[in-house]
Amino acid sequence: MDGVRVGKRIIGADAPVTIGWENVGRVQGGRVKQFVFTWFQPAMLFALVAFWYYAPNSIAKASTAIGIGIGFKALLLALEWVNPRYDSWRLTWKELVVDLFYVSLGYTVLAVLERYIGSDAVIEALQHQFDWDKLAWFIGLPLLVQAFLISFIFDFGQYWMHRGMHNWYPLWLTHSVHHYITQLNINKGAVGNPVELFLIGLGIGGFFDFLPRAALLAGSIGLAVSTYQHINVRFNTPSWWRYIFNTTEHHSLHHSQDYEATRSNYAGTYIFIDRMFGTCVDGEAELLGMEGGRRMSIREQMTYPFTEAWKTTKARFGKGQPDQPEMVPAE
Repeated sequence: MDGVRVGKRIIGADAPVTIGWENVGRVQGGRVKQFVFTWFQPAMLFALVAFWYYAPNSIAKASTAIGIGIGFKALLLALEWVNPRYDSWRLTWKELVVDLFYVSLGYTVLAVLERYIGSDAVIEALQHQFDWDKLAWFIGLPLLVQAFLISFIFDFGQYWMHRGMHNWYPLWLTHSVHHYITQLNINKGAVGNPVELFLIGLGIGGFFDFLPRAALLAGSIGLAVSTYQHINVRFNTPSWWRYIFNTTEHHSLHHSQDYEATRSNYAGTYIFIDRMFGTCVDGEAELLGMEGGRRMSIREQMTYPFTEAWKTTKARFGKGQPDQPEMVPAE
């Protein structure tokens, strides 16, 4: 397999991928279907931003955001049945049950950990040690500017955390579990080892003073953009959207069975961050996963980073040498 040259790299030499927007599949159907699946993403983004901008204080709260998030994902789940990107990604009952296990893990155990030892807890402790009043001017910025800054600061940090997970072996062990998924569906972003899911959620936005409504607006941007990373829906994505925001197409390349393709498209929301640092590849892939698409059980997903770390440590300090990982987490 020859692959396609993208910058200084050859993409698609290990497994089939599609490179270039002109080669990506299009929505098939009449004018109404074409219209809906072209403008659905921008319409939902503007609708959610408008809601949180104008919503009265009585309903502009976290519980409302949780309800909207669940409803929005339920809508996208329905769209997966109406207009799937790939039939091979169609959700089965077994897939759904496994996904919901990880979703519940995120709302319970990981939520508690984030509260007590996550980035917000660490930042709160540090704020008592230093004078952070010099950053209070953020609260005087226009509301939408504050929302964008919250979203961008978090995604910029997530970009480097995610990229680090592909370049530093200890972090790669936690993240590699997520790369064993073999299809994209609405809840696949929650699938992974709990250590990785905790790390990827860390951020530094709490150092800055923002209005509570700005945080809700930032959350709506993430909901209306980042959610599409793991989804089995075919869109005719507008060119300006896919230049600014991450898309299912971008993220499917990141999860492909091609090694070089996985080392691209690290940002969660703003793909222009990848464009800034030369890690963006436009295109899509259907064949996903590692080791030729081998599935992991929940038990293996939970223990894999620790068992592999033990094997590597034992081999390094014992008589043998560690086996070469399937994907070497170093450039």
